[in-house]
Amino acid sequence: MSLLLSHSPKIFIRKPVLIRASAGGSSSPLQTPPCYIDGAKFAPDNVELSFAYTCKDYPKRKKRRLSSWSSLLHGVGILRLHDDLNPAASDANPKRISLPPLVTLPHCQTQIITNVSLSSLSPEEEDCVVAVKFMGPQLSFCRPSAQGNSKWFNIRIANPSFYSSRVMFSKKHNMFRIPGSGGQLIASWDLCKDIKHTPKFQELVYHFLPEPTEAEREVMDTCLTTEHLVESQSTGETFLVRCFRQTVNKALLETKAVMVFRVSPRGNAVYTQDIGDLTIFISKAEPFCVRASSFPGVSPNRVYMLDVMEQACFKLADSFITTLTERMMAPYFFPPQNIEY
Repeated sequence: MSLLLSHSPKIFIRKPVLIRASAGGSSSPLQTPPCYIDGAKFAPDNVELSFAYTCKDYPKRKKRRLSSWSSLLHGVGILRLHDDLNPAASDANPKRISLPPLVTLPHCQTQIITNVSLSSLSPEEEDCVVAVKFMGPQLSFCRPSAQGNSKWFNIRIANPSFYSSRVMFSKKHNMFRIPGSGGQLIASWDLCKDIKHTPKFQELVYHFLPEPTEAEREVMDTCLTTEHLVESQSTGETFLVRCFRQTVNKALLETKAVMVFRVSPRGNAVYTQDIGDLTIFISKAEPFCVRASSFPGVSPNRVYMLDVMEQACFKLADSFITTLTERMMAPYFFPPQNIEY
């Protein structure tokens, strides 16, 4: 089963709708299934992208043309949101939203972006806030709908454990949140109630950790560990996913272990091998979670992972990992996108 992709920030995700079952029992999706880009054909004046989907009642491959490639970061300190990589976007009417020039805080940088997250489904919504996490200590917020009054609010994070982490927006908590490296802390920013943008820190307490064998421990001790915070919109649950990747063949990283924890509002991180009907997608984009039963062909109780040189699938029930070494031209999973008729 191929893996699915989400453009780094949720740059242009329209309001969600449910999969609609037809009278004959087959589903007629009102949203695109999760997907990723699996190919591109370049022409002098356009690029044709090929998307790979997992939903069995949806075409396995779908193509769309781009008039040109649009980077997220343009020139020096200019950030622009665009929907070029949205598989449900209009080819004839692409959308572009320019943000105010970036401001680099002292001892920070704004050339390398870790990821971008939105508080709303569309940056055109009045209350939408864009959060940009840069590699290092800087985190910046902006409200695109403010137009001429739009400006950046910049924060310098003091704790180094958040320097390489990704930001996500929690609809449940109405906050932007970042998991710290090592999985000990979660930092949150409430932009509605705290005008000073002071972070709130939550310390995690782990429960029911499995006891690895000596061989497993030796492997995990040599792994690079990354933490990903994921929120299920359908169940309201929050998950922390820890991925352990080991260097192989001197240059490649291969996933050796994955651990999933349910995180309670009080900071209890409970190890689990059962997330029910949910499926988690992790890539270079903001992680997301879907109900597998809403997309026939997507297997439940799994974590799908996509990286520059790896596709991987982790089955929670038996901790079995399937990996495929393959160069990905765009290592991002796209979450479901509304289809507009």
